[in-house]
Amino acid sequence: MRSQKEKMLAGDLYIAHDPELREDFKKAKKLVREFNKTTEEDTPKRQEIIKDLFKKVGTGAYLEPPFYTDYGCNTVIGDNFYANYECIILDIANVKIGDNVMFGPRVSIYTAGHPIDSVVRNELFEYGKPIEIGNDVWVGGNVVFNPGVKVGNNVVIGSGAIVTKDIPDGVIAAGNPCKVLRKINDDDKKYWELEKQRYFEN
Repeated sequence: MRSQKEKMLAGDLYIAHDPELREDFKKAKKLVREFNKTTEEDTPKRQEIIKDLFKKVGTGAYLEPPFYTDYGCNTVIGDNFYANYECIILDIANVKIGDNVMFGPRVSIYTAGHPIDSVVRNELFEYGKPIEIGNDVWVGGNVVFNPGVKVGNNVVIGSGAIVTKDIPDGVIAAGNPCKVLRKINDDDKKYWELEKQRYFEN
């Protein structure tokens, strides 16, 4: 018989009121509480906490307190990650965030789901589906990622979007539900290279 943790990470129904899961949950809550009490002078301590909290975290990762997560140990974060205030990662299932990803304030990653049938739901069954975010992704404020979605590389997601389906590489997407608005193209690159040039000229 598989453990509740094994069922949870496999995306199957599980019951969260389980001793092993409760221990993981308690550890995460303790680390998150310690992290959220730190000040801007406590950067080394913050780095130490997030290394203990997450399954894997790359170099240059920075999270603005307050930050919240269920387990942390099911989340992998790449290099140069930045999360603004009030980021939430409910990592019932695995969460993978690539390199050079930036989150605006109040970005939420929800891998957790509950059965539609109320009888089964009221018996405290839950499930989770993994979420993956690629490299070089900028996410605006108040974006919500729903269970099971995958976001490609070089993507911009507009503020307030509710991501319910996969987003391909190299696009700007926004809305509720989130939809691709257009591809990121050479005109974008030229425009921002000129803006950068003006910066150095002034």
